[in-house]
Amino acid sequence: MTDGHLYQAVLGVTACLLLASALMASVRIVRGPTAADRVVALDMLSILGTAAAGMAALISGAIAFVDVALVVALVGFLATVAFAGFIERASIQGDGE
Repeated sequence: MTDGHLYQAVLGVTACLLLASALMASVRIVRGPTAADRVVALDMLSILGTAAAGMAALISGAIAFVDVALVVALVGFLATVAFAGFIERASIQGDGE
């Protein structure tokens, strides 16, 4: 097996693993059971999106996908922090009653 074929095989296996992970995270978002589980799964999806954009950069050779990966990572981080603050405020309000 040449290096080029091995590289393509590794990229194919990686793409399949990313897809399987995204499906499992999507199931966790739908099934829950708590809001914290859903937020963690959403964060996992943003990480997988970053990895997918990085893979697209490797496959296509287009450097623009690196910028996309950076934006997805930053937006995912901000969304996770926002949802965590929302959950924290909801738990504090629930304890006071």
